[in-house]
Amino acid sequence: MEKQLSMDCLPEGESARVLHVGGEAAMRRRLMDLGLIPGTSVTCRGRAPAGDPGAYSFLGCVVALRSRDAAAVALTQEEAL
Repeated sequence: MEKQLSMDCLPEGESARVLHVGGEAAMRRRLMDLGLIPGTSVTCRGRAPAGDPGAYSFLGCVVALRSRDAAAVALTQEEAL
């Protein structure tokens, strides 16, 4: 079974696949230019001590995103049985 969540809710060290990239047009375009498109696997690498921003890796790069920008990226994650 799969669960859906936004990228800002992805637990540290866990991975999921992108379903949809939303948000402001400029940020959406930038993320998609980096390769964050539907089907891409994303891993949460960590968060700042205050919780914002978070570090996410995909396609060999690591990107720091503010929570509001990460919240606009919908993910799907397989639940463990």
